[in-house]
Amino acid sequence: MSDTENLLFEHLKKIQAELAAARERDAEVITRLASIEAAIARLARDTASSYGEIIQDRHAIDKLRERIERIERRLELS
Repeated sequence: MSDTENLLFEHLKKIQAELAAARERDAEVITRLASIEAAIARLARDTASSYGEIIQDRHAIDKLRERIERIERRLELS
């Protein structure tokens, strides 16, 4: 092989090594992104669950308020 071919092969080896390193970084980034997406999905689910509980509490309070008002009317307190 000539010096030119050796030089060309050396450059190709460096390019392949850099490409392999870039693929490893990409795989790590994709893995991290997947875990971030999962965490966001958990937060959204937890938030939706909390909001549902708040709505249920509001309905319970509204029912209690209606009962108290009805009792007050019967006892002529208001």
